[in-house]
Amino acid sequence: MHNVFISYHHDKDQDYKEHLLDLNDTYDIFRDYSVDTGDIDNDLDDETIRELIRDRYLRDSTVTVLLVGKETKNRKHVDWEIYSSMYDGEVNKKSGILVVNLPTISCNYFTAAHAGEKERVYPDITNWISIDSGIAYESRYPCMPARIIDNLLKKDALVSVVDWNRIKNDPDTLSFLIEVAFRDRAACKYDLSRPMRRRDS
Repeated sequence: MHNVFISYHHDKDQDYKEHLLDLNDTYDIFRDYSVDTGDIDNDLDDETIRELIRDRYLRDSTVTVLLVGKETKNRKHVDWEIYSSMYDGEVNKKSGILVVNLPTISCNYFTAAHAGEKERVYPDITNWISIDSGIAYESRYPCMPARIIDNLLKKDALVSVVDWNRIKNDPDTLSFLIEVAFRDRAACKYDLSRPMRRRDS
């Protein structure tokens, strides 16, 4: 099992995180290292919150699962979590990233970044297209955080995007996607050039 940090909009998408944790309780897919509602005092200053997320929760995780709902991309804490997951520091090493599009955004697109993923997760799909423009990604993924879009454009960042319905009741598929994100994390060359968000919008 791998150490997984779940990044999500706490006010809007808590039920989806709870579903993953319930699935995990039944099938032992991963060890949960994510922040729970109330774990961090919102009255703390931004820098202290960033340090707590990075040093207490992300330090020992190896895969970040990002749940994308309607307002996820506007949350500064989510951006900090993505940045910290991608940053390869002396103490906190970079993690693999798996993005899950939630039903609330009605997105039918997905991205398979890892070897063997198309065959294992999408055996029903026969026609694949390559995308190489930010505008095309933004059109397909209008709710996606900008930092993820930046890295979907980098072929060596290896970020996969899967639809919630592919994993919600399929522990084997979720386990596979976590495993390949873990397996390829050291090879990922993430784009961290975008400044971190300073506020929610």
